[in-house]
Amino acid sequence: MAFNKTNYILLAIGMAIVIVGLVLMSGEGSAEGFFNPDIFSARRIKVAPLVSLFGFLFIMVAIMYRPKAKTGLDINR
Repeated sequence: MAFNKTNYILLAIGMAIVIVGLVLMSGEGSAEGFFNPDIFSARRIKVAPLVSLFGFLFIMVAIMYRPKAKTGLDINR
């Protein structure tokens, strides 16, 4: 298999971070006759995209992560 248990755990953590970022972006929008200034809040415009970006970067690290190979010279086997 290409991935081991550690890779899948790291991928799940990364996906959870991305989902948190998307939830931070959600909220009420503006209607046709009503303008909601909350759509331009710092949480939606700055924080949430950075959280999602961090999640995607974490997923890339999780995909490329390779555990250290065990050497045959281990005394405590």
